Amino acid sequence: MSISHNVEQATELLAFLFAWRSEVKRTKVRQWLKRGLVEVNGQAVTRFNYALQAGDTVSICNRNEVQTERRLPVGMKLLFEDASLIVIEKPANLLSMATEREQDKTAYAYLTNHVRLGDPWSSERVWIVHRLDRETSGLMVFAKTEAAKRILQAHWAKTEKRYLAIVEGHPSADDGVLESHLDESNPYKVYSAPAGKRTRHAVTRYRLIKRTENLALLELTPETGRRNQIRVHLADAGCPVIGDQKYGTRTNLIRRLGLHANFLQFTHPLSGERLTFESPLPRNLTRLL
Repeated sequence: MSISHNVEQATELLAFLFAWRSEVKRTKVRQWLKRGLVEVNGQAVTRFNYALQAGDTVSICNRNEVQTERRLPVGMKLLFEDASLIVIEKPANLLSMATEREQDKTAYAYLTNHVRLGDPWSSERVWIVHRLDRETSGLMVFAKTEAAKRILQAHWAKTEKRYLAIVEGHPSADDGVLESHLDESNPYKVYSAPAGKRTRHAVTRYRLIKRTENLALLELTPETGRRNQIRVHLADAGCPVIGDQKYGTRTNLIRRLGLHANFLQFTHPLSGERLTFESPLPRNLTRLL
């Protein structure tokens, strides 16, 4: 069993493998080459500097690696992994973490299985750093050590986060600020309410990117991190996210929420390097515009 990838431009084999399988440690990639597990156009190659040409097909004939890929559900993409953290693209309609009703089909459970290489007796695990609503797709970060989790969460307010949303109707202005006090006491639905002991102040900045007759594409930057914040603010503004029947939309064109976490920038908890990740709007949402 193998996994393959086509070469788009001339390069050396090792550089290609590093770029293609960036989530794998480089020492492990070199081991694949030494052990003859890498093939180019069906022929085993062990030279690190083997010259690849556009159109070549590179395959990794490693059963364990293929099984690792298959342990992730359809739609979940592994964008980055090192000893401290994992960055993924979560598909819509996948829970971030377990609930009373669902324990196994969650991003957390799949990634735990991933770091354990399918071994249920392994002590390896991941830690939740933040959450995305089940209905929301896009970028998520998980820690691979408890220390990394504490550092990431301690500085999470400094993390730059942006979302893309397709909404029903249009906002009153092309850009602006949406803010209210949110009551999160109801586990099923969040409301804007007068300021009080049960509410927390929430602020969301928005910018219009594109509009059609009935829909608009907005870029949203939450300045606070309240539950369902973006969805409530857009509903309050009279332009709810499509597919968001909980918050009053009448439009459910593709049977999913039109909200996608498309940008994350934060400081690596160990190296101090500033990391940036971007995720394009999924095709089924892009087609609506």
